[in-house]
Amino acid sequence: MPDPVSQLPTVDGVGASRVRLPPGDWPLLLDFLSQRFAGISRTVWQARMQAGRVHDSDGQPLDASAPYRAGRLIHYYRDLAHETPIPFEATILYRDAHLLVADKPHFLPTIPSGRFLRETLLVRLKQQTGLDALIPLHRLDRETAGLVLFSVNPATRHAYSTLFAERRIDKTYEALAPTRHELSLPMTHRSRMVESAPFFRMAEADGAPNSETRIERIETLGAISRYRLTPLTGRKHQLRVHMAALGMPIVNDRWYPVLCDDGIDDHSRPLKLLARRLAFTDPLSGEARCFDSQFRL
Repeated sequence: MPDPVSQLPTVDGVGASRVRLPPGDWPLLLDFLSQRFAGISRTVWQARMQAGRVHDSDGQPLDASAPYRAGRLIHYYRDLAHETPIPFEATILYRDAHLLVADKPHFLPTIPSGRFLRETLLVRLKQQTGLDALIPLHRLDRETAGLVLFSVNPATRHAYSTLFAERRIDKTYEALAPTRHELSLPMTHRSRMVESAPFFRMAEADGAPNSETRIERIETLGAISRYRLTPLTGRKHQLRVHMAALGMPIVNDRWYPVLCDDGIDDHSRPLKLLARRLAFTDPLSGEARCFDSQFRL
């Protein structure tokens, strides 16, 4: 049975979000939404409901008088009053009935989150292509540029998503980082990575390794070298953490090894990390596929 939220149309490229109502004694759904999403005023929620932007699990609109019912699945459309434009464009490198390959610039998030909604790769591509079913099969950090693979057809999505789950897709990155002649390269760095503080950072810790990266030096440019990074696992921020742990933090990294993020993007100093290549055997056709980013560090 299709997911009801998938039947809701996108609005200016923005798909519906969802929330499962927990046990509670709120008289109205509006009371819960106003408390659960404290950053959004009651007046804004009322306006959304009046505009038909909050729905039940059957896709029926709910107005401000709707009672609260625990266990109910609610769908709603996000909106941001003010969103800072990101002055860089993505490029569609390939598209067929099943896949779309996009080349993402630095600073552009892959999907809506937090203070980013329309200024995201997913929403921009939906607006550009009209493909409501478009879904990223993996993600890049907002600061990282390069290739992102999208599913176009829900009927064949699982076949492609398993490429990532079963590590049957080769991902190659390039990075600029300090030159360390004392390191014997190429090398494979393994470590145990865990969540750190603040919550969005990762760190290495004692214990059995759960992350692995192959590191090669492509060329030496004085104090800085260009490296090829091949992640053999897919931990959050893996490449950034591994390079920093080896004394080679990626140029312009504001999170590793020291957090110095002030929340303000300096577009003249992008993180020098690029998702350069994706290569895999197509699970439907058996064809060997290889895509390369057009960006350069």
